[in-house]
Amino acid sequence: MPDVPRHKSKHERLAAHPLVTDEGRVTLVEPLDRSRNGEVRSAVKREVAAAGVDCRFADFRSGSDVDWTGLYEALRAEGASRRRIGAVRDLADRFERPYPSLLRLRVDPDTELNFEPGQYVTLRSGDTPRAYSLANAPAEHELEFCIRRVPGGRLTSELFVHVEEGDEVVVRGPYGEMALSNPSSRDVVFLATGTGVAPFRSMIEHLFATGQDTYRGTERDVWLFLGCAWRDDLPYREWFESLAEDHERFHFVPTLTREPLLSDWSGEVDYVQQVFAKYLDGAAVDRSSVPQSMQRYVEAEPVGTQARLDPDDLDLYACGINAMVETLVRTARSVGVPEAHMDYEGFG
Repeated sequence: MPDVPRHKSKHERLAAHPLVTDEGRVTLVEPLDRSRNGEVRSAVKREVAAAGVDCRFADFRSGSDVDWTGLYEALRAEGASRRRIGAVRDLADRFERPYPSLLRLRVDPDTELNFEPGQYVTLRSGDTPRAYSLANAPAEHELEFCIRRVPGGRLTSELFVHVEEGDEVVVRGPYGEMALSNPSSRDVVFLATGTGVAPFRSMIEHLFATGQDTYRGTERDVWLFLGCAWRDDLPYREWFESLAEDHERFHFVPTLTREPLLSDWSGEVDYVQQVFAKYLDGAAVDRSSVPQSMQRYVEAEPVGTQARLDPDDLDLYACGINAMVETLVRTARSVGVPEAHMDYEGFG
């Protein structure tokens, strides 16, 4: 009987990639979001008119100083609901945020950088290095990053304001221990918020490119739950949608908490952990361990596919800001995902 080649463990694969410092040239700088101030103005006017407030309060243009405080006071004086005032605050935040706020950046390193999908590097422009997850599969020579503008962030601000194609940056890495588990019959679930999806794009692209979406001839369901405020905050939305069209068992589930304020969005609107709970097979969940606040989501009907998840039969990965990852992992534990089959990483 021929020897069956052994898969290297995750830790063996991570250890195989040496830490390197290299220079690289920026080859692409592309905004992923867009200015939606026209839509915001229209939405604010609708909210103001519905509350019976003088619409002159909502007569503003991009680049103008808006008296938001005066508008909130006028809404309160007319007895506007907390929900309506909260909606206007959310719209004000969207109007005031700088554009672009989400950037796609590609770098051509001088030498090949070997890494595992899910790892990150530091980028240095000037004197300030900052860590960013790699969003491309290892098969590509160029490195791709998805970067959120951080108000007051030194390197982030410099990248958004000054970086141009052809600029030189210093790349150091790879770092990080989050990586794909060895292939198995288990389904794969990725939970992310915002740019936390970057390492998962790398993992998902690699997973399908190397045939890890099947195990011993059987297809695995691969899920991505991605939470953001607005539709254009979804990094790589079109790429994931195209992948879902090409692969029936890849399920892309975006959830947008504020998008209904600007459009007729009919998808999920709850937080990522709540949406994840909706897609679980209720019969496979021990309700006694699920917090009361999550019970209704386990029982709720999801918006999209009829496919369901067995929490005891999946590999789960989570990435995003620290507080959100803690919530995602706590939810996963409560519904019965084994600790041994979870891998997660937080930032910020």
